[in-house]
Amino acid sequence: MVKRLLNDIWDYIRSHPKKIFLFALAGVFVLWVFFGNYGLVARLRMEAENRSFRETHEQEEQNIVDNTEKVRNARDAGTVEKIAREKYNFRKEGETLFIIEER
Repeated sequence: MVKRLLNDIWDYIRSHPKKIFLFALAGVFVLWVFFGNYGLVARLRMEAENRSFRETHEQEEQNIVDNTEKVRNARDAGTVEKIAREKYNFRKEGETLFIIEER
């Protein structure tokens, strides 16, 4: 049964070589379109990577703006005192410091 089927397929290939060649060529072209270096799959992967890079770029731009503002305010004595009190738990003379931890 299988041998007969294989013989029939082989006979068809031998009797229609141009048709088989064109189908094979079309199949290779379709595979190239989908899976080539700049095919559909690679294009979708590059688009997702580009989107991710753009989001990261926007976050870093915002960090630059925030840091620039902090540097501008660092010259003010009140800002330095505020940062020291918040970050390092410093306190003024006579103040009571309460540390509240979030969980």
